[in-house]
Amino acid sequence: MPQPEDSFDFGQTSASEAAYVSDSGKMAGKGHRERLRERLLKGGAEALADYEVLEYLLFAAIKQGDTKPVAKALIERFGSLAGVLNADPAAMQRVKGVGRTSAAALKSVALASRRMARSEIVQKPLLGSWQALIDYLTTDMAHLTVERVRVLYLDAKNRLIDDHHVGDGSIDEAAIHPREVIRRAMDVGASALILVHNHPSGSPEPSRADVQITQKIAEAGRLLGVTLHDHVIVGREGHVSLRAKGLI
Repeated sequence: MPQPEDSFDFGQTSASEAAYVSDSGKMAGKGHRERLRERLLKGGAEALADYEVLEYLLFAAIKQGDTKPVAKALIERFGSLAGVLNADPAAMQRVKGVGRTSAAALKSVALASRRMARSEIVQKPLLGSWQALIDYLTTDMAHLTVERVRVLYLDAKNRLIDDHHVGDGSIDEAAIHPREVIRRAMDVGASALILVHNHPSGSPEPSRADVQITQKIAEAGRLLGVTLHDHVIVGREGHVSLRAKGLI
């Protein structure tokens, strides 16, 4: 069950989080926090290990004491820093020492990361900002635990005009209908589109169903003058472009 808590306010440590910090830990943690802060400010992006980044983020919710055990427990539970930040808040709270305040603090970082990544692609030609697009899709989808299908609809200058969440589940014609994809393109005035989905297994390699639905959407688009630029599959192990593989 999630840990009980007194407040959502990042400035107030929850009852469960406060109980996890001993009096001796409060004193020992003060100097460590100051040293960690100095390393962060002077050393840049690579100054801290992943668990130390989590330690620092947890300072916002746990005002005193040693957050290292909590940070390491989160890494162990979810596998990586990205895994922690993309975890379900209720699952986070099953880790000893994590209450709703800590979970909210960590989720706010994940939200900020997504917003930053999205800002790099809005109002820009996506084909000329390909790495920024991949960064955005990876940040947003690589750690999902369900398979999610999205269609990015583009105008004549290849700028994003609609990021449509088609649905969750395996990518086949039961979940995504080629004619509906193209019909929406006509409705929003799109000239082109990029199909996107994730593989929760981690590997982004396309399945036979991935290739088949891609080819059907490409053909439906050709009949009505809507170009399928690509089908991008993302996973924890990377991403795959079906166009780069010669499958479109």
